[in-house]
Amino acid sequence: MKKKISVLAAVLLAIGLTACGNNDSQTVSDTTQIIQSEGSQETETVDNTETEAQQVVTSEDASNTNYDIQSEGSQETETIDNTETEAQQVVTSEAASNTNDEIVGDISSEVTESPEENAGTLVVYFSATGTTKGAAEKIAGITGADTYEIKAAQEYTDADLNWNDSRSRSTKEQNDSSARPEIGSEAISLDGYTTIYIGYPIWWGEEPRIMDTFVESHSFDGITMIPFCTSSSSGIGRSGRNLANNAGTGTWLDGKRFGAGASEDEIRSWIEGLQ
Repeated sequence: MKKKISVLAAVLLAIGLTACGNNDSQTVSDTTQIIQSEGSQETETVDNTETEAQQVVTSEDASNTNYDIQSEGSQETETIDNTETEAQQVVTSEAASNTNDEIVGDISSEVTESPEENAGTLVVYFSATGTTKGAAEKIAGITGADTYEIKAAQEYTDADLNWNDSRSRSTKEQNDSSARPEIGSEAISLDGYTTIYIGYPIWWGEEPRIMDTFVESHSFDGITMIPFCTSSSSGIGRSGRNLANNAGTGTWLDGKRFGAGASEDEIRSWIEGLQ
């Protein structure tokens, strides 16, 4: 009986030990799995951390690279802008220089092209129909002279100039050697003039009486007086001598008659012949 009890106790003990062993083994296994799981998680965490770090580094590198590219681009753009600005300044400077050269050239050309210009020369003229005015302007253009137009205080009408009418104003004036029509132009000073071309139309073979009004109103001391006239057929006649006698002063040269269509070359040739 005692022997059976001893055997039963041994069996129970063996079973107990086996159960404990299994539990410990299970515990160990579970512990191992936990450790492995945590290790995996840590490994995964480390891997994720490294990945994120790489992404951050890559992003920063990309940002730095973009900044460098943008910076270089800005520098290149600024360099290009500066180059364009300098080029524009050079072009502008050259254009200004060329413009100045052209202006100087034009001025030099004007001076060179007007060798006959004489500040001491004056062209005085009376022109009722415009014919004498045309000749006077050509003389002024050739000599570079100033001009002065004698205008009647009472303008002449077509009726006044009708030489076929014995009662016309001009006919009456020309038949009266003492007639002195009033001048309506502003008074002129002859100071500084050394040569005066004096022009008029021929009326009834003589100078218009308004020319006598002018020459009797001025002193021509020290001035060379050069008469010229226009007419359709009549010559200068005694008109130049009449003016000289009525003026009483000045050095009077022989005058010249021009037709209505007198050319500049014809007038220039006459002027050059005076010298």
